[in-house]
Amino acid sequence: MQPVESSSVDAVGFDPARNELTIRFVDGGTYVYGMVPIAIFEALLDADSIGRFVNDRIKPRYPFRSA
Repeated sequence: MQPVESSSVDAVGFDPARNELTIRFVDGGTYVYGMVPIAIFEALLDADSIGRFVNDRIKPRYPFRSA
């Protein structure tokens, strides 16, 4: 997990062997999103707004579970 600059996301991590993106939110919730391409993780790290990217490009498109 690596910390990120965001008002809603505390840290993110990526497991390339499983194509899983882990997101720890500022409110304390941690979720693992499956079937995420590495390019999406890289785009997340480069996004102007990480929170907006998560809401627009991650949450509606990838299955998730609580961690």
